[in-house]
Amino acid sequence: MTVRKLQQGRGWAFSLAVPIVKPTLLSIASRTWIDGEKIPAVGGCIVVFNHISHIDPLLSAHFVYDHGRLPRYLAKSGLFKNKALSKFLRSAGQIPVERLSRNAVGAFDAAVNAVRAGECVVVYPEGTLTRDPDLWPMIGKSGAARIALETGCPVIPVGQWGAHEVLPPYTTRPRLFPRKRIVMKAGDPVDLTDLLTRPRSTETINAATARIMAALVAVVEDLRGEKAPAERFDPRKAGLRQIGNPRKQDRA
Repeated sequence: MTVRKLQQGRGWAFSLAVPIVKPTLLSIASRTWIDGEKIPAVGGCIVVFNHISHIDPLLSAHFVYDHGRLPRYLAKSGLFKNKALSKFLRSAGQIPVERLSRNAVGAFDAAVNAVRAGECVVVYPEGTLTRDPDLWPMIGKSGAARIALETGCPVIPVGQWGAHEVLPPYTTRPRLFPRKRIVMKAGDPVDLTDLLTRPRSTETINAATARIMAALVAVVEDLRGEKAPAERFDPRKAGLRQIGNPRKQDRA
């Protein structure tokens, strides 16, 4: 496992969080980091992860931080309603997202600006925790693809496995004993070169999204030693339009 030194100042938010969060995570799970050096040491980039647990953001931050980058997230706008938490999140460079609203465009612009400023932006391209019965990545949303096409930045897929053993999806009670094992592996940058000069049409964005998801699924398959289903789970087809609760049915 290669650990890379941080190349930028942490700021007060990360300086406060890292000494608390890292030891806590190490106490509940061992970690195996694989090929994290594929995350660029400097310069704007997007790192995409599969999403299997509410604890994922802490673990993915651990992975990215251990490889010399400060992670910037597209975070749910609801987290910013608390003044103290909002101050902390904004100081840590996190980007509020108001889903299904006009302000989502502002989040896209903020993410593009962050990448252009040389930041490492973390995206969960599924948009929410997976609802696939076997925890495979679902169909992807277009956010990561659109940011990549707009900026020309590298997109690094990172597959992870084990977080669901610590905190199963859509639950609130962690399973701390016995100590679990978390594995994360970075893949090669997704090749979008031929798409960068095309018009930003739906076809181009869908093609980029498909490549990003295929690369991510391939890394997860490698970690799990299994083949993913030929057809990815689609929450809308399953009548699960509501993002926060898998039991709420689509009333549209």
